[in-house]
Amino acid sequence: MSITTFLHELKFRNEVLYVFGWVCWLAVAICGVLICTTHTNVLGINAWYKPLKFFLSTAIFVWSMGWYTGYFGNTTAVVWYSWGMVVLFCFEDGYVAIQAARGQLSHFNVSTPVYAGLYSMMAIGAVGISLWTGLIGLSFFRNDFPDLPPAYLWSIRLGLLIFVLFSMQGLAMGARLTHTVGGDMTSAGMPITNWSRIYGDLRIAHFLGMHALQILPILAFYVVQNVRGIIAVALIYGLLTTAIFVQALQGKPFLK
Repeated sequence: MSITTFLHELKFRNEVLYVFGWVCWLAVAICGVLICTTHTNVLGINAWYKPLKFFLSTAIFVWSMGWYTGYFGNTTAVVWYSWGMVVLFCFEDGYVAIQAARGQLSHFNVSTPVYAGLYSMMAIGAVGISLWTGLIGLSFFRNDFPDLPPAYLWSIRLGLLIFVLFSMQGLAMGARLTHTVGGDMTSAGMPITNWSRIYGDLRIAHFLGMHALQILPILAFYVVQNVRGIIAVALIYGLLTTAIFVQALQGKPFLK
């Protein structure tokens, strides 16, 4: 499938998330320009790296869910879900971008009552995204899709399950008011991702688990085209991601 065909089909399946995805891609480009042209830093790195990563992740997520929800058709539940994601992500990513422009932390910032309130609202929004997406996942388990290859269908089901589990893992960071275990958030990090190379970093398992939503279906469609195989791959993927999470909780870096 060519990119043009994919985009045309995606627009047909879920126009709301298709258009919102393009808005996020535009925001990614703007953040890229601001990284090159501004010098505002947060925690020792350019402030615009964080919103760039959030907009990029959001674009990939909403296009993925736009594709998957297309299997249900334009139902009321899909329409509500799509617009719900737009509202929640506009708040989440918008606040991250506004705080970057101000040179302030968005996550873990409880330095004033206003910031604490906004951060609590971000946490509620993130949980809402996870649980609402989990309901879509339940619909994939409850319904049969005879036109879909069985391995591909199971990859969507398991990808959504792992996504929900590891998106909720973000609460472990929220409870600690830090994503770093064993040191502060200004420790030396990897390029672009800024994942800590010295201490444990809870963002790595969070990232890997959430992107099972794309990785498993791609593997099932192109590589592992049988149900037992994709279940085995999903189990291994989930266990490895869990191991990375446990390693981070012990204060050990993923890569030094």
